[in-house]
Amino acid sequence: MNNYNIIYEHAADNYGLITSAEAKMLGIPNVELVKLAHRERLQRVGYGVYRIVHYIPTPYDKYAEAVALVGNGAAIYGESVLAMHGLALVNPLVIHVATKIRNRKKLPKHIRVFFLKKDINEVDYEGIPSQSVYNAILTSKGTVMTDRLLEAVNVAGMQGLITENEARNARILLK
Repeated sequence: MNNYNIIYEHAADNYGLITSAEAKMLGIPNVELVKLAHRERLQRVGYGVYRIVHYIPTPYDKYAEAVALVGNGAAIYGESVLAMHGLALVNPLVIHVATKIRNRKKLPKHIRVFFLKKDINEVDYEGIPSQSVYNAILTSKGTVMTDRLLEAVNVAGMQGLITENEARNARILLK
């Protein structure tokens, strides 16, 4: 199996993305990613992040890409978690990503990084590391209208994204 096939197998299950660190773990040197990008088989998304060219886009691509660009330990955060699930009628212009690891990468303007000292107890939604919906609702208090957050609690409860206890607690904390 050639290097591109190995990359494709990995990236196909990861929103078409592969990082140079992931490629290294697969035994593929960084120079090979650069060559494949030059041959237009990969598209360079940002520092150390590539996307296979023959990939069918999904609504979650921008979130997976944001996490990959920020790097290890990153997770979708706050309003962006709500937007990812179509909750609270939010559609932020920037994607909020939280991380405990400081980095000096130059990121696109549509990604806003929050450096947190504590863990956000991340969960995976659609294979993308994220803050839990419950915690995202509470984090969004003050930036999203309370009525919208209460509606998000109801919808998230019906979709099974939060438990009944979490819904009850959220309603109390949001009032």
